[in-house]
Amino acid sequence: MVELTEMTNWAVDLIGVRKRYRGGVDALRGVNIQVGQGEIFGLLGPNGAGKTTLVKIMMTVIRPTHALGTILGRPIGNSRKLARIGYLPESHRFPSYLTGAQLLDYYAALARVPRKVRKLRTGELLERMGMDKWANTTISKYSKGMMQRLGLAQALMNDPDLIVLDEPTDGVDPMGRRDIRELLLDFKKQGKTVLINSHLLGELEMVCDRVSILVDGLVARQGTLKELTEQSKEYRVMVGGDLTSMDAEIRGLGGKITTGGVMLRGHDSQQVNALIDLLRQNGRLIESVEKRRFSLEDVFVKAMASATSASRESAPKAKKVNP
Repeated sequence: MVELTEMTNWAVDLIGVRKRYRGGVDALRGVNIQVGQGEIFGLLGPNGAGKTTLVKIMMTVIRPTHALGTILGRPIGNSRKLARIGYLPESHRFPSYLTGAQLLDYYAALARVPRKVRKLRTGELLERMGMDKWANTTISKYSKGMMQRLGLAQALMNDPDLIVLDEPTDGVDPMGRRDIRELLLDFKKQGKTVLINSHLLGELEMVCDRVSILVDGLVARQGTLKELTEQSKEYRVMVGGDLTSMDAEIRGLGGKITTGGVMLRGHDSQQVNALIDLLRQNGRLIESVEKRRFSLEDVFVKAMASATSASRESAPKAKKVNP
């Protein structure tokens, strides 16, 4: 069931999205996601987390069990706003007998793009994707990476306000991924909104303003990269010699003994200096001091671990059977 909500300033504003498939399988269990206008938003999570299901609900490919929200300021499924969205589905399939140019013209015609505009944009986008030399070659001869480039061009033919990309760099070589990143940043400069579903964390980290991590049908983390990694900073002080006898003092400074040294959460330089003073006073050799900020991959792994732990705790306990 899709219910109406009031207009918002979000490009995408989804609240309480749930999807239960036959057999009682819950793909989404109450997802809330807000995507700001003009930002690049990353949707990530492990296989089976519900990412593609959420995208398909946005695009009305499947119906939700329940959903509140708006897309481009109108209720989910509004036909006029759907026409302002460019969509690249995961594992897309195009008619293999068409040429690249014919396919772009066909999809643009479905989006009611005028013929003169279609012809102009077909040439521009094929060139931008590095596919102009293959414009008149049938799709049956395209590689997987070429199909992805063509699929991305297809999603842009209607000059959309919102671009929804499901695994856009799947099968694309490193040069192609770089070209796609540059293209996405250009869209942002133009004020367009981009939502990317991808399992390539490094790619998302380079272009996204904010991300949402889905785990087991729920949002485990959401925010800017700075917000997500703010609490994931640490100093690692590598030390020669055994530190067991100093454990209490190190813990008193907020540190934790690890293999080969001490780990200190946060980026408080005064704490680090106090720790180094303590180690030197006790005759320990400071081998190195490393300031580290966690990556998006670190945050992702931590979110997965927390969700798994919470799932185990909430699971029903097995009853003991008396012999």
